[in-house]
Amino acid sequence: MPDRAAPGQRFAGGRHAGSLVPLFSIPSRHSWGSGEIPDLVTFARWLELAGLDFVQLLPLNEMQDGQSSPYSALSAMAVDPIFIAVDHIPEWSAVAGVLSGDDRRAIDRARVAGRVDYDVIRAVKTRAFRAAFDHFAATHLNRGDDTDYAFAAFCDRERWWLHEYALFRALHDENQRRHWRDWDAGVRDRDPSALAAARARLGHEVGYYSYLQWIADVQWQAARAAAAPVGVFGDFPFMVSGHSADVWARQHEFDLEASVGTPPDAFSATGQDWGLPPYRWDVVEAGGFQWLRDRTRRFAALYDAFRIDHLIGFFRTYVRKPGHPPGFWPAAEDQQRAMGERLLSVFASDRATPFAEDLGTVPDYLRVSLAARGIPGMKVLRWERDWHRDGHPFLEPSGYAEASVATTGTHDTETLAEWWDAAEPDERRALLALQALRSAQLAADEPFSDRVRDALLAVLFGAGSRLVIVPLQDLFGWRDRINVPAVVDDVNWTWRLPMPVEDLSTAPGSVARARGLADLAQRSRRKGF
Repeated sequence: MPDRAAPGQRFAGGRHAGSLVPLFSIPSRHSWGSGEIPDLVTFARWLELAGLDFVQLLPLNEMQDGQSSPYSALSAMAVDPIFIAVDHIPEWSAVAGVLSGDDRRAIDRARVAGRVDYDVIRAVKTRAFRAAFDHFAATHLNRGDDTDYAFAAFCDRERWWLHEYALFRALHDENQRRHWRDWDAGVRDRDPSALAAARARLGHEVGYYSYLQWIADVQWQAARAAAAPVGVFGDFPFMVSGHSADVWARQHEFDLEASVGTPPDAFSATGQDWGLPPYRWDVVEAGGFQWLRDRTRRFAALYDAFRIDHLIGFFRTYVRKPGHPPGFWPAAEDQQRAMGERLLSVFASDRATPFAEDLGTVPDYLRVSLAARGIPGMKVLRWERDWHRDGHPFLEPSGYAEASVATTGTHDTETLAEWWDAAEPDERRALLALQALRSAQLAADEPFSDRVRDALLAVLFGAGSRLVIVPLQDLFGWRDRINVPAVVDDVNWTWRLPMPVEDLSTAPGSVARARGLADLAQRSRRKGF
């Protein structure tokens, strides 16, 4: 059995392998159309069967109204209530009759739909949540019983972020979900008397949103404990939405007239504009990077390890501002490196193990800074080549640095199957020249198959990297995408398993796949083997 070291510490050393999957993608038969917090436990049992010892999730932050991207969040701290399992709420059994026949039929359809239907799930769950909270408020709130005490203790412990978040959510509803910059001046500008009046006026709503976060926390901590020894990794987004509790509460730390994006790159010939307000780094630094320290503290409480999204943005942020040419801030390389290295120290200061998304066009100093601190960066098999030599030969994965994360791709890339089938013959031949692939005797014109999949995964698992993370689709050889960057449609962020998550551990095909992966993990000395 793997050791049961303190959270995060087990993944700071040794060789480990896990799978990347969004929580929304792994619903069970009992879920309401999307993966829910307790479904992590069921998925963890299949990972154990497969010889894998962690799951990497996408962000769980509460999404914007009408959005499905977990990178567009109302809060950097709050868990999206859509992941709460209604059937696990203690008050639910007393109020389940609140749902109409239409509600129940809508959830039945969402359960068998091919993709996650966020609007339907969120609407019905909201009715269920409100009924459960009303019952809680009538029977426990301020009654001095054990349940009331537990809720009060949670609110006190998490006050450092929950206090502002719950009021923001209540004001968001009161203002018909308009951007906070369109609210009345008192609450918009955070006048203390206006905030106190709002908190008194909206006390029930503030309690409701605090209650949801309490329920999410109870379910999360129970699921994380039950998932052991499988660890749970998180994803630390670079930014949050301008309409978020965090930006509203810390307006002076963001440039509200500008937006963050990227320069032209492989994903976009014109660059990207994310529409998110950039940090005012001089103000943030003068405050000791407190909000980023708070976020790190929150992630360390939720996860065993976490991926720092878009790490280069913490060294230099690509800013677009009306009347100014787009460019990096800070502009000078020595200032970029100094700021980024200070932030790396912040991220590595708590109990969870950080690793970094350092992909794309990044300056050389970024990976030097990571290596100096032993923070793993990403090694995507298809991109790890010697770009300075003729033919751009692939680098042998066995030579990847121990402090790195080897992977077949990310939630933003095409799947392994799609990449193989679209790769030019010269690219395939260059890959097949790897010493580790020669014994597989693959042909450059061979279509993607289980044989190709297993050969490529064997090379990856044999990498020198401490961590291997493989998107669930690539473990099976599926072709379904999570996200196509710079595309807004009804398909991105909606993929779900082709079967209920509990069937992974019983269906012959997925059981056989698990056994093959367990053998691979053992041969490559991962998961403590």
